[in-house]
Amino acid sequence: MEIKDRSSVIFGNVLPKSAVKKAAKSKAKFIKKFGDDSQTQYHLKAVPIPSLSFIGAKNLVVSDEPLKLPENALIVGNIRMGFGHYRISIAMASCAKALGYEPYWLDLASFKDSTGSKMIRYQNDLYSKASRISQKSKLFNALVWEPLNSEGFRQLTYNAPDQKNSELLVPLFTDIPKDTPYIATHVWPSQAAVHAGMTHVVNAIPDNWPMALHLSEGAIHAVQTPFAYLGYKMLNGMAKQPLKGIPEEDLYEIGHYIDHELVANIPHDCELRIARIQKGEPIRILLSVGGAGAGGKLFLDMVRHLLPYVEEKKVALFLNFGDHLTMWDYLCKKLPELKEKTTTYFDRYAELEQFVSTMDEAKVEGIYAICNKEIFEAVYSTNLLMRKVEFLITKPSELAFYPVVKVMMRHIGGHEVYGAVHAQEYGDSTFECPDKKSMNAMLDRLLTDKELLIHLQKQIVKLGEQGVYNGGYEAVKLAVNGRHK
Repeated sequence: MEIKDRSSVIFGNVLPKSAVKKAAKSKAKFIKKFGDDSQTQYHLKAVPIPSLSFIGAKNLVVSDEPLKLPENALIVGNIRMGFGHYRISIAMASCAKALGYEPYWLDLASFKDSTGSKMIRYQNDLYSKASRISQKSKLFNALVWEPLNSEGFRQLTYNAPDQKNSELLVPLFTDIPKDTPYIATHVWPSQAAVHAGMTHVVNAIPDNWPMALHLSEGAIHAVQTPFAYLGYKMLNGMAKQPLKGIPEEDLYEIGHYIDHELVANIPHDCELRIARIQKGEPIRILLSVGGAGAGGKLFLDMVRHLLPYVEEKKVALFLNFGDHLTMWDYLCKKLPELKEKTTTYFDRYAELEQFVSTMDEAKVEGIYAICNKEIFEAVYSTNLLMRKVEFLITKPSELAFYPVVKVMMRHIGGHEVYGAVHAQEYGDSTFECPDKKSMNAMLDRLLTDKELLIHLQKQIVKLGEQGVYNGGYEAVKLAVNGRHK
């Protein structure tokens, strides 16, 4: 099929010839590095995802035979970049199932032999490496990483090479009917679907900081907040001169992207949290390490600070290490007593599920460490636990939008800053606590001020009643029904 060029003009804004030329070179570089499979027809088949069986999600993988989808199919297009895009994808699949659709999982980075998949994995490896360096080098973070994530990705010219590179992903769409409802939780799967001629594409933008990185003309752009809506409506700050913005029919503010089972249980979960706080039971805290594993020193400081609270049975601490144990090994090396005090659920997901199912009635004490090599289990462990804890400690990534009280660590990359700003203004989160002193002071306050912690729980209920957390449902409706402005 002929692919329309989308790297020269974006929403009526003509890009400089130098940017267009750079985009073409970028695509040519990846073809030279990974080969040209533009004439290849990749057939797909659906296989179950055991840990997501409760929402019926099926993974699309390579097959010898063409794919046949049911009439009520909905595809979630994604890539793994940290845990964030996978977590949002699970939320979309969950909401699709709740609304009567069969969710299919299309990870465009997962196809071993595809040129486009190799391109994604190559760029993701660079991003992850730079993210880790930024946490170790203040100079690199200040001079390179922060400016790139806040302003570099923001510029309109940055969109051109992504648009061109995403053309390499088109062969993976051979079997997919053009009118299949499709939600992308990263811009590359959105751009790829548009290039492939799909007509019901929702580009679910994850961050609150408007950046040209996330533009995918031809898709419906969904954002979670009023701030993001205004920024994308104007394409604010994406060039030195004022720009034509995203047309009204292509941009929707829909609320936070949250799983059905979390949204549906907000009143129940918050009622139990308030009851535990009032009874003086140990405050349950979940510390999510995440997919990149950055921030080790601050994790150590927090765990060390919380150990006396655990000993006094004022805190029950849950540590989710995602799919790698590097951080666990680091903590045990610095705190040798941690290992003997901790109950571990390492690759014991079924047992973790069973334990979590008892937490509504049980009085929980001690320390628990969780790690799963299987990626879906690693991501969803946090979802399981966040319903059962009083608050979550996290950086202001995708978790900044979830219906659980959040204590915000320092952001990683400037684009995360406004996720923290949004959460604290909506009142279900603290402000950013970037260092040991501010974090420990915040933890002390939440652990001794019952009224404050209860107030935060009540705010989540209020936001839930207002529909703030209903973005996943709205994304599904947009993908199925299309534009309606």
